[in-house]
Amino acid sequence: MTAPDAVLLLSFGGPEGPDEVMPFLRHVVKGRNVPDSRLAKVAEGYAEMGGISPINEQNRRLRTALERALRTSGSNLPVYFGNRHWHPFLSDTLAKMTADGIEQAVVFVTSPYSSYSSCRQYLEAMADAQRAQGTRAPELFKLRPFYNHPEFIRAWVDRAREPLAALQHKAGPKGVSLLFSAHSIPLSIARNCDYVMQLGEVARLVAGELGPTRFSLAFQSRSGSPQIPWLEPDINDALAKAQTAGETHVLMIPIGFVSDHMEVVYDLDRGSLPLARRNGLEVERAQTVGDHPAMVQMIEELIREHTHGLTPRAVGRFGARGAPCAPDCCPLA
Repeated sequence: MTAPDAVLLLSFGGPEGPDEVMPFLRHVVKGRNVPDSRLAKVAEGYAEMGGISPINEQNRRLRTALERALRTSGSNLPVYFGNRHWHPFLSDTLAKMTADGIEQAVVFVTSPYSSYSSCRQYLEAMADAQRAQGTRAPELFKLRPFYNHPEFIRAWVDRAREPLAALQHKAGPKGVSLLFSAHSIPLSIARNCDYVMQLGEVARLVAGELGPTRFSLAFQSRSGSPQIPWLEPDINDALAKAQTAGETHVLMIPIGFVSDHMEVVYDLDRGSLPLARRNGLEVERAQTVGDHPAMVQMIEELIREHTHGLTPRAVGRFGARGAPCAPDCCPLA
């Protein structure tokens, strides 16, 4: 690939009004034979939020911040924005890029981790969108997984410091325990990728920066058949276990999510946090990294790794993950 002439910010997408909820959910489960009756239960959560997921607006802010940072550093690369599952659809964004004469683009996917749903499905979506545009489609290069980039870790540490300090003031000498959370996935998929290892490393690195404290990793927002085993412990079970073990103050840090979308603002803020508080725990949640300045700096660095041969930076035990991904990375099972 030659020097890119654009950046594509690629994310999951979400509805921005009540009439969009069911069409969005149908698109997410397309081809999986999920009945509308099951989707209607999920839609109830969106209804409580006015039918609006915060994810698109947060990604628009990230795009604006990245565009500003690129201009400041002397780059004139335009930044496009597309989603896998809702407007602006990736296919529509790629059609616009094609019409604009873009020939090559680097792609920043807003998921830090390696799994089928957080990595490979984006590669498949990119390939589908390119095929739809035919021979004029831009060449796309997905930037590497960034879970252990020092700026990503710095952003999480910064987001956690303020709520942690508030809890520590209340907790006194007993201190605060950290509960990191991420989206659960089926065990059959988790066995074939580095998802759990990467999450554990982020939790270890963030906890290490925050100082001597107890920490653990839990999972949330599982879906599908209860007969299929998914990653555990569930976050509500983990909160109950922490309380049984004598914990009184807990900071939840949703490292599996870059933005405050539905799995955060509904599953955590309207589900797990009130439940834990009713049961007597003092619990707070760290804000997600979103458009934190360190995130923007990291994206710039990832782009310059590709455009200028910048040496990849990583912290922790595993080094920088290479790019592009291997053809057989993160299989479905």
